[in-house]
Amino acid sequence: MGLNKDLKYVGQTYPIHDAPQKVRGDLVYVSDLSLPKMLYAKLLLSPIAHGLVKEIDTSKAEALAGVIRVFTHLNTPNKTYSRYRIIPNQEFCLEDERLFTDKVRFVGDRIAAVVATSLEIAKEALALIQVEFEMLPVLSTPEVALRDDQTKIHPEGNLIHQFEYKLGEQALTPEDCLVVETATHTQKVHHAALETHVCVADFNSSGKLTLWAACQGVFGVRTIVADLLELNYNQVRVIKMPVGGSFGGKQEAIIEPITAFLAKEVRCPVKLILDRKECITATMTRPATSTKIKTKVTTDGVLKDCTVETIVDAGAYATSSVDNAFAMSKKICRLYRVPYYQNQSKIVYTNTPVAGGARGWGAPEIMTALEIHMDAVAKTLTMDLVDFRLKNLVHPYDRDKASHISLGNARVIECLEKGAAAFDWSTRYKREPDPGRFRRGVGFACAAHKNGMYGGFPEHSTMTLKMNEDGSFILNTGLHDLGCGTITSIKLIVAEVLDINPSYITALEADTEYGPYDFGSYGSRVTYICGACALEIAKKVKEILLECASHIFQKPKQYLEVANGMVWVIGHEQQRISYREIATTAKIKDNTDIVITHTYHGTSNPGVYAVHFAEVEVDTMTGRVKVLDYLAVHDIGKAINPGMVEGQIQGGVQMGIGYALYEEIKISSNGSILNNSFTNYHVINAPDMPKVKTLLIEQGGDDGPYGAKSVGEIAFVPVAAAVINAVNNSLSTALSDMPLTSEKIIAALSSR
Repeated sequence: MGLNKDLKYVGQTYPIHDAPQKVRGDLVYVSDLSLPKMLYAKLLLSPIAHGLVKEIDTSKAEALAGVIRVFTHLNTPNKTYSRYRIIPNQEFCLEDERLFTDKVRFVGDRIAAVVATSLEIAKEALALIQVEFEMLPVLSTPEVALRDDQTKIHPEGNLIHQFEYKLGEQALTPEDCLVVETATHTQKVHHAALETHVCVADFNSSGKLTLWAACQGVFGVRTIVADLLELNYNQVRVIKMPVGGSFGGKQEAIIEPITAFLAKEVRCPVKLILDRKECITATMTRPATSTKIKTKVTTDGVLKDCTVETIVDAGAYATSSVDNAFAMSKKICRLYRVPYYQNQSKIVYTNTPVAGGARGWGAPEIMTALEIHMDAVAKTLTMDLVDFRLKNLVHPYDRDKASHISLGNARVIECLEKGAAAFDWSTRYKREPDPGRFRRGVGFACAAHKNGMYGGFPEHSTMTLKMNEDGSFILNTGLHDLGCGTITSIKLIVAEVLDINPSYITALEADTEYGPYDFGSYGSRVTYICGACALEIAKKVKEILLECASHIFQKPKQYLEVANGMVWVIGHEQQRISYREIATTAKIKDNTDIVITHTYHGTSNPGVYAVHFAEVEVDTMTGRVKVLDYLAVHDIGKAINPGMVEGQIQGGVQMGIGYALYEEIKISSNGSILNNSFTNYHVINAPDMPKVKTLLIEQGGDDGPYGAKSVGEIAFVPVAAAVINAVNNSLSTALSDMPLTSEKIIAALSSR
């Protein structure tokens, strides 16, 4: 879809739809909900990483005034489930988790729950539960778990899954080809959303279960909860509530099944809210990975083949780790032209917090390893870092070797060329190194991601758009705005088609009972897929609207013109009628309702690209790194709401710098979590942030609405590699064990 430069609403900056409510503190989050007779739940989490629950005594807790029920593995279903499942019969969903376990597999595993009349009483009751464990050996890393054949975290063993595939033909390479090998380790990190995990559930006397969830997919939650509790889907209603940030952390149904079960058992509304410590230990993390990359490259800088070996630390339960590893393994071919590509991956259980979906869905892990590697290759060739990439990056409309789908109007080369010029890369990179205490360096990284799930998963979205009697519109959707402005973007798309102020459009969010089906907010699919659905349904409603106007004017549609919510016959602008008049006339005189339900099916999955540039200063005395300057260049296709796009990029850079330098869930050899609060889990704060400049490449050419492509995940993907490459260039090091803490930098400088 080509670009239209005469757009009225798309391409202009608008505030997100609920910004005034957030500023005033009026927005109702799940934690604000209070229902009649509502009870409160708290979870008893395992203090040890691996062991059997030999004895559990809940009698003192049950005797406490105000305690309604106490639940353990002894009085709850033995049924296993996958919290990751989106649709029934989904592949690679290992059902290895129970509501409450008699074998704990990590510090934070669920042992019991207390339901009480107040949160304070529930907390007090937890302390009265006595548990005796039989300790088991702790396998705190994938390497240890793979070596230990005797200790099995799950009955099937510690290796969840492994796969290997080869793409392309391995041809004979010239004898003067160079072989370059690197190894990169990425760490487990916390999603660090402002809102912790919370859910409210109510099971009423009619047998109807309702959940209020701050989640990324209400229909996925419904299928998990209904099947687990053996309810029909029409007996379970899930209402999407405002989300105070997710970044993938609320994609999986972590606490919703528990809350639903408790409410069903006690026959009262139940609220379960986790505190920060519980979120860090007991929800899920970004997976830790160890990746080895080996490439063969000609002396003039052309890649010939690439071999990747990755080990993914899934933690104590499988959840999405297998899918994540598959997705991770296929990213490289979206970025570079590689004649032959081979991947070997292993997904491993460990006695550590559960890994799962996180912003970028595997791309940050593999792209960080890849771009650190590409710097190493270029340096081995003594070749300019930019020139080397330009020789090997994909071109527009190349075919993705892994999916066999066109990469669409892939503009990564343009991102790199324009970014290098805007950042003055050549001058900065060739600058003479400072021999003093403070060393400056620059780095960059290229990155690729996707637009939706087409090619590997069902991909469609359904919406209903109806016109009210006054000419305003209601768009009923399955959208999940995670706080980033999705609702506003969708309204702008509809407003553009109908040529009406966005304030006349209400866009509803997901509700399994009253809203149409949608898979949820993940996979960088929302703008590309749901936005395309909004565009098509608005066009269909506009056609009906014009048919009604044609009947009123007694003129064919081609003689009519539309602007600003008005319709007139071309050449007779003064004889105009409003949308309100059309809607009312249609209902009263023509017995017609202007409403359409439409399903859009994805048919493409082009690449989305970014190239990020960073300048850092390293204090060689303390090892502290400060990011001084930052430029993010994005192949966005078309920015629907440019201010929101820039905000997404700035937020992604903030998260990425933390990923590169600070953030890590530190786990001791006995599985205990060493930093389970924001007092010792460090994210980068505002005073340490550089000014993040953005450069948007808007060339359209793909199937997204007005040519738009995704930005929410790709904004995070290249950041860590750009920062790490800058640090290595400033110090002439080859650091690749994340995060690059001060201690690691000092150790590297000392050893040299």
